[in-house]
Amino acid sequence: MKKKLFSWLLYKVMGWKTELSVEFPDKYILALAPHTSNWDFILGELFCLAEDVRIGFMMKKDWFFWPLGPIFRALGGIPVNRTKNTSMTQAVADAAKEADKFALCITPEGTRKAVKHWKKGFYYIAYNANIPILLISADYEKKLIRCTKQIVPSGDFDKDIVEIKAYFKGVKGKKPDNFICE
Repeated sequence: MKKKLFSWLLYKVMGWKTELSVEFPDKYILALAPHTSNWDFILGELFCLAEDVRIGFMMKKDWFFWPLGPIFRALGGIPVNRTKNTSMTQAVADAAKEADKFALCITPEGTRKAVKHWKKGFYYIAYNANIPILLISADYEKKLIRCTKQIVPSGDFDKDIVEIKAYFKGVKGKKPDNFICE
């Protein structure tokens, strides 16, 4: 019932479509780009509800205030303190290794603003946990959510990031000027 309702809302009312050709394995990192607006979160949650998939996400701890904090946690949110230098990447990779099922969505840009250099945490979590990275884009111009590629990190970030960014080239975010993919 819930899946039908959210499918109807996302696909019929809002007019989005999907192109999904990658199987969602038991363990993976979902790299979502572009991330240019808070609307990306709402779109992502609608997608998860419509497709009946449960994916955790990391979000700046400042968003976990009352009453949003309990809601975000219930949806799979993990608050992140970006002011401290911690070994969160390794801790998350260790948690992924230990879990029977693990799905975590991370936006490689790490912010909604335009950035030239993407964060590396999503990559090293996947590499250290020996799990694939599924690439998923939300193209607001085409109203298309697309996941047609996965990569297994080789350990050479500079080489693999070229392939990752090539996948997202030409995708238009909600605020296209906030997405740099070179």
